[in-house]
Amino acid sequence: MPRPKHILVIRLSAMGDVAMAEPVLRSFSKQYPDVKVTVLSREAFKPFFRNLKNVSFFSADLKGKHKGIIGLFKLSRELKKLEIDAVADLHNVLRTKILKSFFFGLNVVQIDKGRQEKKDLVNGKIFQQLKSTHQRYADVFAALGYPLDLTNPDFPNRATLNSKIEAVVGENRAYKWIGIAPFAAHEGKMYPLELMKNVIEALSQTNKVILFGGGEEEIRQLNLLESEFENVINVAGMLSLDEELDLISNLDVMVSMDSSNAHIAAMLGIKVFTLWGVTHPYAGFYPFNQSKDNSLLANRNIYPLIPTSIYGNKCPESYTDCMKSIAPQNVVNKVESML
Repeated sequence: MPRPKHILVIRLSAMGDVAMAEPVLRSFSKQYPDVKVTVLSREAFKPFFRNLKNVSFFSADLKGKHKGIIGLFKLSRELKKLEIDAVADLHNVLRTKILKSFFFGLNVVQIDKGRQEKKDLVNGKIFQQLKSTHQRYADVFAALGYPLDLTNPDFPNRATLNSKIEAVVGENRAYKWIGIAPFAAHEGKMYPLELMKNVIEALSQTNKVILFGGGEEEIRQLNLLESEFENVINVAGMLSLDEELDLISNLDVMVSMDSSNAHIAAMLGIKVFTLWGVTHPYAGFYPFNQSKDNSLLANRNIYPLIPTSIYGNKCPESYTDCMKSIAPQNVVNKVESML
């Protein structure tokens, strides 16, 4: 079978998983510049793929015209008009399986998520590094005839900040800029705010700290942190995603949980320091192209069942405080060493 010339790449959610696809597609675009790629995802994630050569974006309206089986059939007809000749499913869920069933005769490859390996990791049957999600994405393209080398990646240039962003964060670059995204989708993945407050206080003495987050409650708590310290700025709710990407591309380091902000910063080539609770890097979600030294993990001698889940949604009651085993001063020392 001849190698495809126009590949539909499907990754609908979640934000961090979609962001993890960007450096893989950037490598693909560089290594196979004559092959066209169309990314199918949610409209909100379109900015992730800006400025990728030979990569276009198609929005899936999964709550509107593309909802349900009939909606997915309509979506398949819209996509066929693009003259795609292969499908790379980086999601592999029921919705994408249904959608793929409408692409008769096309070469379709889906990601192997390694579900059994991950189950064994959580159940304690194994404790070893599993294949990264980035490599699992790359394996899909290899199966379509396009092996990828992810070891020497390119990253976008630091963006020029517009007047709106500069009005929010200021123009002064006398300080290093440290981004901190203190929240995560699940409690077991989040460094306790009272400890993060200590980190912010220490780092803001000699650096500019920029806080990231989203949603009313997160914005409220970040505003409180901003009001307590000098050199701390909360940008949550202030900028569009495009503008946040521009700002993140200007950071000296991003401090994040095992969450989407880590992957967004990593895809932009920014140094990322991650904190891990009930999840673990062995599951394959470590930020792209980051040193393994750029992280601190909850003490597994005290909490031997870690990882208790792959995504952090399952946390034994006795493990809710596991991240308190990471001392704030150790976080500060690590971040300062990265600067």
